[in-house]
Amino acid sequence: MVTEKVFNSEGDSSYAKSVSSEKPIRSVVKAVSWRVIGSLDTLIISWVATQDIKTATSIASIDLFTKMILYFFHERVWNAIKWGK
Repeated sequence: MVTEKVFNSEGDSSYAKSVSSEKPIRSVVKAVSWRVIGSLDTLIISWVATQDIKTATSIASIDLFTKMILYFFHERVWNAIKWGK
């Protein structure tokens, strides 16, 4: 965690607030864990819809990789946005 000094209107340091940002590896681990859950969901839904486990597995496999990549970049963009931190 990084601490940032915050100055009041007179230029005095009034308090310190913590400023944290995620490292890229944390975003990768979060992306992988979320995609495991999401891909299992996609596999089950695809299997119910197609009644074919081979087709369902193909759909879930493609979904796993494309959405993991999209999630990683989504997290990195949001990590760079200061709003709400």
